Amino acid sequence: MDKKSKDFLYKYLNNPSPTGHEAEGQKIWLDYIKPYVDTSFVDNYGTAVAVVNPEAPYKVVIEAHADEIAWYVNYITPEGYIYVIRNGGSDHQIAPSKRVLLHGENGVVEGVFGWPAIHTRKPGKEANPSLENIFIDVGAASKEEVEEMGIVVGTVITYEDELRELNKGRYFSGRALDNRIGGFMIAEVARRLNEEKHEVPFGLYVVNAVQEEVGLRGAEMITQTLKPNVAIVTDVCHDSSAPMYNKQLEGDTKGGNGPVLTVAPAVQNNLFKMLVNTAKEKEIPFQRAASSRVTGTDTDAFAYSNGGVPSALISLPLKYMHTTVETAHADDIENTIKLMTEFLKQLPNEHDFRYIK
Repeated sequence: MDKKSKDFLYKYLNNPSPTGHEAEGQKIWLDYIKPYVDTSFVDNYGTAVAVVNPEAPYKVVIEAHADEIAWYVNYITPEGYIYVIRNGGSDHQIAPSKRVLLHGENGVVEGVFGWPAIHTRKPGKEANPSLENIFIDVGAASKEEVEEMGIVVGTVITYEDELRELNKGRYFSGRALDNRIGGFMIAEVARRLNEEKHEVPFGLYVVNAVQEEVGLRGAEMITQTLKPNVAIVTDVCHDSSAPMYNKQLEGDTKGGNGPVLTVAPAVQNNLFKMLVNTAKEKEIPFQRAASSRVTGTDTDAFAYSNGGVPSALISLPLKYMHTTVETAHADDIENTIKLMTEFLKQLPNEHDFRYIK
């Protein structure tokens, strides 16, 4: 990862892009990728698409999602405390004592998730954090004061935590690696193809989709617009090497051992085999995982659209998903970029992935 890549990574991941409010992050992403593609566009809900060879009839998508989990203001008490609901799969257990940013009508307001002092709690009878008792304090004394700050019901809230490096850059840790790290990786694929002067024979659509965290909605919309022939989706999966993960349920995947290729009903088998063969031929380490019904990623939205689009999933092992310290190994990021890049280099134009021809 060179300086230009790392500067983009930090700028992009540190920018708040909650579900439904991804526009500022998409601007950063488009500014970075535009020099490496022929054209780009954004749809009505904010999914950004960068295109190489837009006139080519055969369309190949590489995709990630741009949104991060967040909160919404749901209720403001007469005393000025704020109760919330989820915007995506936000974890109520990590909220107490976290600093937050409320993206209000008058600009960003700082606040904190408060919690009663340990001195006031009785051992064995302590309340666990839940949506019913976690609350935000913005330093106001009344509901009217909160509203004067520009905070109203529906104001979106993000954590302020930013990206850090652990162990001299071996790991990256912060909020929103799920899945803006994916947006970083697909942008790097486009950059490398361009800088290596590799001309793909098909149309390459680099898609940074919105609203994955609330049901794959951005991918659902854009796949109907693009009508692709092939889709490679990148997202995150659990690094089950960390404590408190059950490998019998979550599988055995570890940071540093390579990207994860998933078998699932939505994953087209011939496409999956081509990815595996590419990894083996180029000596790119990879791991395997299985999903019993759905992948829970944008792969499902692409696969089951337009009469069926051959789709596959490349996942990045991630510790502590949906927290403010999501942690991924730098080698896995690099090898995911390599795998997608090498796959695109070897993919024949108009390749037919059908099982029976």
